[in-house]
Amino acid sequence: MPKPSPNQLSPRSPLVLDTRELPRRPGALRTVKRVVSAPADLGLELIGVPEGAELSLDLRLESVSEGVLVSGTVAGPVEGECGRCLRPISDSLVVRIQELYAYENSTTDETADEDEVGRMQGDLIDLEPALRDAVVLALPTNPLCRDDCPGLCSECGVHWDELPADHSHQQIDPRWAGLSQLTRQEE
Repeated sequence: MPKPSPNQLSPRSPLVLDTRELPRRPGALRTVKRVVSAPADLGLELIGVPEGAELSLDLRLESVSEGVLVSGTVAGPVEGECGRCLRPISDSLVVRIQELYAYENSTTDETADEDEVGRMQGDLIDLEPALRDAVVLALPTNPLCRDDCPGLCSECGVHWDELPADHSHQQIDPRWAGLSQLTRQEE
């Protein structure tokens, strides 16, 4: 069996949708519900979806005159670390996805830029770029373990919640140390 070329989509790939059973008349509808493994590097520096984690897809494929409109939700776990205190974060997210995939040789070839509208390859739709955009844009760029996270002491690196209220790293400049002795004598 020949291997598909790198630019050719494989209908067996979990993030490739096959539209052969969707009539090409506007208004035709098909729903897709499936659980897929998350692709690599789905996230930002501090937070993201772990590679291989289960993503639940609840999608609606609708024929329109220019192509197929894919809309629905993607749900899955996210893991990372707090941007202030570096504690681990585990959460889940649900994001909406909506993308038009134009038929080959449709009028969108002339009316839209190549990057503006997704393109179908025959009857196949590659959902990964739209899924990646939706998930990454929904993630916080500076995730927090909680809204009022105080972070870490910049001097000793200990979490502020674990330090006493009077915690300080105030150091006296040795050139002024003699003056501090004078204020102590007056007290």
